[in-house]
Amino acid sequence: MKKGMKWWGVVLTFLITVTTLSFKNSVPSSPANKQNVERDTTKNFSNESLSPMDIFNGDLLTLYKLADLESAGLNFDVLKKAMTGYHNLKDLNLLPKDKALLTVVDFTKPSTEKRLWVIDLAAQKILFNTFVAHGQGSGETVAEKFSNITNSFQSSVGFYSTAEVYTGKHGRSLKLDGLDADLNGKARERAIVVHGADYVSQEFINRTGRLGRSQGCPALPMNLFTDVIDNIKGNTLLFINGNGVDTSDYLKEIDHTDSKNQA
Repeated sequence: MKKGMKWWGVVLTFLITVTTLSFKNSVPSSPANKQNVERDTTKNFSNESLSPMDIFNGDLLTLYKLADLESAGLNFDVLKKAMTGYHNLKDLNLLPKDKALLTVVDFTKPSTEKRLWVIDLAAQKILFNTFVAHGQGSGETVAEKFSNITNSFQSSVGFYSTAEVYTGKHGRSLKLDGLDADLNGKARERAIVVHGADYVSQEFINRTGRLGRSQGCPALPMNLFTDVIDNIKGNTLLFINGNGVDTSDYLKEIDHTDSKNQA
């Protein structure tokens, strides 16, 4: 994969036509998040002076505000990573152009928090915000260690494409294809799938102080997993944030020239 990405590839799919942006009015109110994004929101830009990166940041802030992602607990910088990968993968024709859905899991948060979000990017709204379990080998309440090794029972970070639905030992489940070779490329081999589990619930947290843990799968609550699977199946993007994810190829600068010529 070539580096040196032309950043205009990152803005292909957003629907907003920019005439004049006042980024300052779009900044989330939280002091913590404001500190993260203030550098991108300190002055007004005319349409003529906007760079592709300006547009990306402006659209990102608009999504963050309109979808009320701050109130739902999604960190702005985590969303920025997820959306960077989303646009890079779209530009490389590794995601369908007719779908605008993004699932984000933030394993830097404890399992006692709702740390999975399914976002409809076209409608700019959250479809689901719920609990998700991490692997037994990754840690107790917080996932701290990640692996792509079979039988590690650890979660794997990075970008995944959702695949086919099947019925297995956990009932209705969704297979995942790891798109980051070093981080999660063995997802199929390891049988890392989305499934439901009775240890993923507020009741379990109340009893034990944390969620139960999987063998590496992003397990979901029993009352929601079927709906989530039905919404995200069929080659939509899942991003799992955690230690080491910044080495993902899709967070690096990529030259999209060849993919554009093949489109």
